[in-house]
Amino acid sequence: MLKRLEWTVIRRLDGLLQGDYRTLMRGAGLDLADLREYQLHDDVRHIDWNVTARTGLPHVRVFTEDREMAAWFLLDLSPSVDFGSGEQRKRNVSAEFVGVLARMLTRHGNRVGAMLYGAGVDTVIPTRGGRRHVLHLLHAMQARPAGAENAGPTRLRDLLDAGAGVIKRRSTIFVVSDFISEPGWEKPLGMLAQRHEVVAVRLTDPLELQLPDLGLLTLRDAETGEQLLVDTHDPGFRKRFARIAAQREAELRESLSRAGVDALELSTEADLVDAVIRFTEMRKRRTRLNAGGGMPTHLKAA
Repeated sequence: MLKRLEWTVIRRLDGLLQGDYRTLMRGAGLDLADLREYQLHDDVRHIDWNVTARTGLPHVRVFTEDREMAAWFLLDLSPSVDFGSGEQRKRNVSAEFVGVLARMLTRHGNRVGAMLYGAGVDTVIPTRGGRRHVLHLLHAMQARPAGAENAGPTRLRDLLDAGAGVIKRRSTIFVVSDFISEPGWEKPLGMLAQRHEVVAVRLTDPLELQLPDLGLLTLRDAETGEQLLVDTHDPGFRKRFARIAAQREAELRESLSRAGVDALELSTEADLVDAVIRFTEMRKRRTRLNAGGGMPTHLKAA
């Protein structure tokens, strides 16, 4: 699998990103480089309160990023990610994303680790570098059987709490999940983002947002085993389904925004390269905003 991704995906990304991998995975920022006045969109966590009190004007610390960093993948492999309405399942999309990002990182001297969640957090792979380690990580994902029936609802909070307990040094964390979970994960995600650079990688499938007219269908909850007979020929039912799905989407995006994390959406029907490129462009815009848009302070005042 990794060899195929190196030929079909990573080569394309090499040309499109032109080596600008720091946009996708920012460093740990451990070295203080400078101080400057606070500007709109600056991270308030970087305010230097001593200098602010002394000068009477808010100042922020500017860091030099550490090129060698650790990245963690918190992987939701619960039964719901085994779903896919087409040729691809969300689990396959997750594995391809992890393979691509992990290989890109390790090729540039960084280390990657992972925590795997099924019915609970049962596997922790410490951070290491090298192609062999990426193969080990992918094998651990693929060797896991499909989610067991009636395993119970996903508790994403358990995965996030475990990550906070294990990952001590500031890292980039990719939470890869469909976010179909019991409530209560929002606060742990926000707390994780206060210490680390967190990216929420959402796995989606078009059938989760809108049902086509397929007549009578038996829908089964992959995590509880509950079954329900529905009539998708009824336009009223399809409309209600789409409305509820859209409401859930809006609530989920609002929760991720409140937690202060960037979000990357990966659909089972989308091209992985296009999704990663869109994400890097979004990160570039965020970086420019955090730097004050590149406009000198004296011109802003003017």
